[in-house]
Amino acid sequence: MLTRARLIRSCCLALALVAMSPAGAQDGDRSRGGAVAIAADVSGAPGGSTKLTLTLSKPVEARAFVMERPDRAVIDLAEVNFQLDPESGRRREGLIQSFRYGLFAPGRSRIVIDLASPATVVRAETVTRPRDGAVLFTVELQRTDREAFRKAAVASDPAPSQAKSAAPTDTGDLRPLIVVDAGHGGTDPGAIAATGVFEKDIVFGFAQALAKRLEAAGRYRVRMSRDRDVFVPLGERVRIAREAKADLFVSIHADSISAAPQVRGATIYTGSERATDAESARLADRENKADAAAGTDSSEAPADIADILQELTLRETRGFSSSFARTLMGQLGPVMEMSPKPHREAGFRVLRSPDVPSVLVELGYLSSKRDLDLLQSEEWRETVTGSMAKAIDLFFTNRASLTRPGPSARKAASIAPVSP
Repeated sequence: MLTRARLIRSCCLALALVAMSPAGAQDGDRSRGGAVAIAADVSGAPGGSTKLTLTLSKPVEARAFVMERPDRAVIDLAEVNFQLDPESGRRREGLIQSFRYGLFAPGRSRIVIDLASPATVVRAETVTRPRDGAVLFTVELQRTDREAFRKAAVASDPAPSQAKSAAPTDTGDLRPLIVVDAGHGGTDPGAIAATGVFEKDIVFGFAQALAKRLEAAGRYRVRMSRDRDVFVPLGERVRIAREAKADLFVSIHADSISAAPQVRGATIYTGSERATDAESARLADRENKADAAAGTDSSEAPADIADILQELTLRETRGFSSSFARTLMGQLGPVMEMSPKPHREAGFRVLRSPDVPSVLVELGYLSSKRDLDLLQSEEWRETVTGSMAKAIDLFFTNRASLTRPGPSARKAASIAPVSP
């Protein structure tokens, strides 16, 4: 006989499956036809294995592989609309330390499982449960030794090339182009507040608001590095700005220090091989691991300076970046809390463009209740984006001639690839 809890769960599942059927689906879901995930369960299995099971609206094709440093199992799927409990993936169970999920590229979703110990994927299959028609997608992990895991990781092809968005064609529009970069996204949630709010969602909302404000002014062309909750590799963000010949790159983030909830305030970062302080170095190192968090690794080494012309271009660009950072600091100071050291330098990968002035803005701390409340306030967002827009106006006014590096400098700067 069913317990009360199991009966309630079965009824909820039945109602969810009806809602996801063609008769109950939203028009947008019907037209897209993608699978919807409504539940996730992690359980131990005989023989020391662990199973992750998703309840889906329809079957999906999947591809699984493992990666080392850190140890992960990665499952690539056709695009899935994950409607899961926010706590899904945060509890350790057996071989699964935690897992995360999201849109990895247009038309493709990804699940990244952090492994508690080396394990291989022995099964990744979809079955339909006869009693209620639920579609169950199960990933089964089996413990293995380090050497076998290393061989499995080497044999995997973990990074199929992502479709790259084409750079916009030259329309003759001479207005400065600004790329607004919302940090993290898709399978990479970024920092997570105690309330369960993801950094990727907060900064995306802010980036959208900033882009709209800049577009409304009519003085600039504006492009976002991502226009929805999708993962974009760090190197791809740099490539987008460079190939579009952007005049300014602004990356939006929000930090978190759970051990120090009293710490709050915004910080503006510019790129440098040497960090201003240990805290900045740690933050850059954490942000630079975003690709690994999403189940892909960056294999490119840092670019060497090709020649003296490229070195001069990089020096000039960093000068413009620092100039904008100081202008931005002056505009943000009166309207928001700033950290004790509001302008710092560190080796962020997204700030490595040699010919696009770039800054990274940490809006505040998700670990601070006060900062978190403000970050989720529409009124605060309007005020801060207004001040950022004013700083951008001042930056380009002071560069009336807009001395963007010329064609020869750009050509030299592109000789060596930029590391993501």
